[in-house]
Amino acid sequence: MAVTLPASHKDLFDKPAFGAFTTLMPDGSPQTTPVWVDLVDGKVLVNTAVGRQKDKNVRRDPRVAVTLQDPQNPYRYLEIRGKVDEITTEGATQHIDKMAKKYIGQDKYPWARPGEQRVLIKITPEKFHTMG
Repeated sequence: MAVTLPASHKDLFDKPAFGAFTTLMPDGSPQTTPVWVDLVDGKVLVNTAVGRQKDKNVRRDPRVAVTLQDPQNPYRYLEIRGKVDEITTEGATQHIDKMAKKYIGQDKYPWARPGEQRVLIKITPEKFHTMG
């Protein structure tokens, strides 16, 4: 069941607030990676490349968590728990360029590797927890 993002912390998606993205490894242990995060039509978006560990993990187990920490106040954060309901390459290259503009002020994502295929992970939030 999708839930509504608390208005008090929606601004974290408008600033370059890094996310800690947690997925589950095959043995059930957590794997956390810092990521750029976006919110589109109520879905939390994480962009990665096909074949990376987080991509493999969410294809096997869709349960995830993302925590965004306010860059101006580290004691203010938003935790999102949910499930991946779509993994797509459609629009992923354009999206990583959008995130590069937001997070590092560049029009084009500068770390693309030859042959790399970008993928968007779309998460439906099921629970929010806020602090600060």
